[in-house]
Amino acid sequence: MSKHSTNDISPSINFLANGTSMAGEIKSNGDFRIDGTLEGSISSKGKIVVGSSGKVKGEIVCQNADISGDIKAKIVVHELLTLKSTAVLNGDIFTKKLAIEPGAYFTGTCNMHDIPGNVKDEIQKKTEIPAPKEQTKVNV
Repeated sequence: MSKHSTNDISPSINFLANGTSMAGEIKSNGDFRIDGTLEGSISSKGKIVVGSSGKVKGEIVCQNADISGDIKAKIVVHELLTLKSTAVLNGDIFTKKLAIEPGAYFTGTCNMHDIPGNVKDEIQKKTEIPAPKEQTKVNV
């Protein structure tokens, strides 16, 4: 007998590979890594990692984030945002904790306290992931 039921959601890491570009909105329950280019928004209930070749223009909402790439975005991080030495960030930050390595560039505003209620409401809307649609079985 299996220890996992069919309803268990296993943690997964999703990614946008180097050389891949995407425009639109991404919502994820798991962690997400971006080494390619995203123009749009990404929200995750996990951690978002933007690699040194990664580029994001738009909005990032997540629990934790490690940024090494080029970001032009509003970033909302519930816990810890880390700007690595190769990070170039232009945008507004809302986070509880911030770590910046020497060599990282940051231009914008930073709010390091409890996230305001109106931003929390916006975050909640962005991180809600709709339930999967019911699938009908077809007997062949």
